[in-house]
Amino acid sequence: MIGVIVPVHNEERLLNQCIESLLEAAFHQGLGDEAVKILIVLDDCTDTSLDIAQSYGVMTLTCTHRNVGKARAHGAEHLLAVDARWLAFTDADTVVPSTWLADQIRFNVDAVCGLVEVSDWSEHPHGVRERYHAHYRPMDGHRHIHGANLGVSSAAYRRAGGFKALAAHEDVQLVSDLERCGANILWTASNRVITSARKNSRCREGFGDYLQSLAQ
Repeated sequence: MIGVIVPVHNEERLLNQCIESLLEAAFHQGLGDEAVKILIVLDDCTDTSLDIAQSYGVMTLTCTHRNVGKARAHGAEHLLAVDARWLAFTDADTVVPSTWLADQIRFNVDAVCGLVEVSDWSEHPHGVRERYHAHYRPMDGHRHIHGANLGVSSAAYRRAGGFKALAAHEDVQLVSDLERCGANILWTASNRVITSARKNSRCREGFGDYLQSLAQ
């Protein structure tokens, strides 16, 4: 079984499109008959995110961590307990392609670090997009790490010790721990997701804050 974990904090505006893309990926023919469980981890939500998730029939967990590292780890622990062999992580403001999970499994590695693309730059000054692309390397062998596009085998995740309780850069820390454990990590340009460039991001020091720093 493949497990998908999505940490959520008040994401009622974008959660629908995220879940719909995950459901499409979960039923991709490239997965054969393997089951996929999508788990929405609702971290101190005060909006209608829970109602939205439940309307799609996906799994939900509620917590009050207010910490993305803890939320991802909480979801991973839940899916490991029901024998998930592969864990895929994304964010609630992200849309994955239909081949997202099938490709991660097809690569036959311990972990997959994919790329992100931004489709709407309207909240940022013109120069931000250019500065971002000047520093981003959309090619195989890149070294970009995104919690919005990360997959790891359950065995490798356990060896690395899982996500740490970090409020930011928990994804970077996990990949560092995977490397320390000798995991076979694929840095691929072919596995991409579409993510938000919104200024009102949910994670301080995350992708949204990085984009805003490019305007300075």
